[in-house]
Amino acid sequence: MSYNSRFDHNAGPLGTYAGPAAEIDLGLRQHMMRVYNFMAAGLAVTGVVAYAAIATGFYQQIAGTPLIWLVMLAPLGAVLFLNFRIERLSVGAAQAIFWGFAAVMGLSLAGIFLIYTGASIARVFFITAGTFAATSVYGYMTQRDLSRFGSFLFMGLIGIILAAVVNIFIGSSALQFAISVIGVIVFTGLTAWDTQRIKQIYLHSDPGDALTKKALMGALSLYLNFINLFLMLLRLVGQRR
Repeated sequence: MSYNSRFDHNAGPLGTYAGPAAEIDLGLRQHMMRVYNFMAAGLAVTGVVAYAAIATGFYQQIAGTPLIWLVMLAPLGAVLFLNFRIERLSVGAAQAIFWGFAAVMGLSLAGIFLIYTGASIARVFFITAGTFAATSVYGYMTQRDLSRFGSFLFMGLIGIILAAVVNIFIGSSALQFAISVIGVIVFTGLTAWDTQRIKQIYLHSDPGDALTKKALMGALSLYLNFINLFLMLLRLVGQRR
């Protein structure tokens, strides 16, 4: 048997390959679309809740009360819960927590409408969307292994968090500017890295409910990258009221 004849049964029109690799590619595209759809829907929920909280005056009512701390910390709690308990949750429960997280995140971000103009927020959102899309496509398409950048980006993320905590007490505008610039670089890199990681997770996963939960976790990672990139750009180029 010749080398070519062994693979003739997998050949499609004009010799194109139509075997397992093609099926994996189709499945991967469907998985990535599910990830992006979850992420986009989560962003939509966040945006609607944020706008509604300001329009109804609800955010203004809780802004000066201890309840605001619960609102600010609840998204972090939801992220940690999903990361540590996702394997034990049903698909429905995981989705409910994800949507609840997106809603509470919207409530916690509503204050930006009081600080920045609506036109400025919209402009920065579209800038963020374009940057995110280009970077995520790169992470999906590139053949370069981005895993070696993961530890560097994680260290940068930890540095940003620590610097932000310090700046709460010292209130340095120069430090805030540096945090925002470094944050844009870090979250842009994390978008590409996370996209490639989501792709690799799919390629090493079994089909079934587990894939839906993995799509949710992938969407959560990209959602957080988008939101943080948006906030960093807003602090850099947003127009204050």
